[in-house]
Amino acid sequence: MQNMRGFLDHFAMHHLLIHVISVVILQALGGVSVAVPSSGCYVFDNSSHIYDFSSWIGQPFEYDGVDADLVVRFCKDVETRSQKGYVAFGRYDKFNNFRSGFGSANFVQEYYNGDLTSCEISYDKLGRTAQVNIFCGDCPSGQCKGGLGCICNVNYESTCRVVVDLAIPCEKQGPRVFEGFTVGFHPRAWEIVHNGLTQIGFEKAHSEFSFGTEQTRISLYMTAIASSSSLVQKPTIMVYPEKGLEVKLSGTGASGSPPTTLSPTVLVLDWRCDQARDSPYEVTVTIPVKGYDPVQFTFTKMCEYKQSENGAAMEGWAIFGVLSCILVVVSSIVCCGGFIYQTRVGNLRGLDALPGVTVVSACLDILSGGAHGYSRTEEINNRFANQVSWDHQPVSAQEKRRPLDRSYGSMI
Repeated sequence: MQNMRGFLDHFAMHHLLIHVISVVILQALGGVSVAVPSSGCYVFDNSSHIYDFSSWIGQPFEYDGVDADLVVRFCKDVETRSQKGYVAFGRYDKFNNFRSGFGSANFVQEYYNGDLTSCEISYDKLGRTAQVNIFCGDCPSGQCKGGLGCICNVNYESTCRVVVDLAIPCEKQGPRVFEGFTVGFHPRAWEIVHNGLTQIGFEKAHSEFSFGTEQTRISLYMTAIASSSSLVQKPTIMVYPEKGLEVKLSGTGASGSPPTTLSPTVLVLDWRCDQARDSPYEVTVTIPVKGYDPVQFTFTKMCEYKQSENGAAMEGWAIFGVLSCILVVVSSIVCCGGFIYQTRVGNLRGLDALPGVTVVSACLDILSGGAHGYSRTEEINNRFANQVSWDHQPVSAQEKRRPLDRSYGSMI
């Protein structure tokens, strides 16, 4: 028993070591996924490198003014403080309010929806607003001495608008993100990758988000800005453990076709369980991009039982479908034929019972001008009435046949 336990521990350690080595190799090759930050307090610089300021959220920076002090709470709000109370000059919103700067400023933050008092007619009725220009390092005048930085200058453009210059030691430059690139389960979706960032749930393996055993295929739709879509290369996959799950890539995305927003490319993953496993398999998809860090995301796949070959299963279903279709067609023809025979032919006798005889007779009648058609009853009677005298039978013969014309029950 101890030997078996030792063998299992050695086996587990061996696979863990392989997994760690694989992660290290991916990191060395720049294959680590660029995941979306945990908060909306991040920004791209002019070269598309990402800076994550999530650890700075709420950090206060104060500036002593003449009538009121101004306070910037990083990625939260801007306000003035005086004996009359607090006046809000806007709140931070993660949507399009943190962008690369211009001039000597590295980044710019916008704060909107401040207090409305005396600013009811401000632009778009957003109340008081603030703009924070961020300088990485020290102020141009050099008044910041160490620490987390300081406010260099405050300029009140009006009672409803303030511009603040803030100097801070910026975070380390992050990976270069391929902005505008998306990956989703539908042509206009981005559940997996949005704006070049891998979304939470796909940045690493999550067993609670695993695909079921019965799902043998998934289709991924990729889009990119048309001007830079040619930078997208052929994707690659890595499976852990290496044996037990067979994964194949197909579709226009697998061949490296440039994806655009108007014509997304499709990346199809066909996976089949060769070996059952209690824990899910990890499938990492890496999409190289020229000049940028690769886009990478991870799926997890459950294998509760071994699956047969897809080709044999599909072939069996195809045969069943063809046979079912033939059976339906034959049954429909037999039913229609029986109905037509019962309604059109069942009460006819002789040549009239043959299919098409009625049509042929009508055609011959039309072609012959009606000469060979059927004679009506009155024409037959007239013909016999106009016969010459020698065509009539003798009176004696007529008298002999007269008893045959008697009605049933008549007296002789």
